[in-house]
Order: sequence, then structure tokens, then C-alpha cells
Amino acid sequence: MAIIGLLAAIAIPNLVRSRTTSQTNTCIDNIRMIDASKQQWALENGAVATTVPQATDLQPYMGRGNGELPICPIDPQQSFATSYLINNCQTTPVCQISPSTHFLP
Repeated sequence: MAIIGLLAAIAIPNLVRSRTTSQTNTCIDNIRMIDASKQQWALENGAVATTVPQATDLQPYMGRGNGELPICPIDPQQSFATSYLINNCQTTPVCQISPSTHFLP
């Protein structure tokens, strides 16, 4: 019984850490995809740096087959609108759920 407790004490923190790392990486990849879509949209539409595209403007460039907008994996509302702030064409998109850890380096 003690061995099982010891193994659980070792495994559970590692599982939580790997899950958190995976969620963070997924969110950063989503931000990267939003930024690339925004830049492509701006290039094709001749947008100036201060233009802020709408989420519907970016959908055709999302590269998810049907233009599905991503969500942050830790967003309890599971919505693009609550997950990300698109910003203008010269500013990187921001995760609204965890901006201190989910950002483009």
C-alpha cells in the first residue's frame, strides 16, 4: 500500500505539470495561428497597421478546414470571444484567460 501511495505522489504532480504545459503550448500555437491569419488578411485587403480585423474576417485564413476559430484550452466558456483579443494588425493577439503565461515569445 505504501508503494502505491509513493508512486501516486510521484506521478500526479508530473501529470498535472505535463497537462499544464500542453495547454500552454496549445494556446500559444492558437495565438500564432491567429496572428498569421491576421497578417494574411491584412496583406490581401490592404489594411493599415491600425486596422482591427473581426473574427469573421480571419475565419477563411485559419487553416482548420472549415475556418473554425480556436479557443484557449483553459477557457471555461469555451468561446473565441472570451479566449483571445485579436488587436490591430501591428499588435500580437493576446490570450484573455492567462496572458502572463500564454503569449508569443
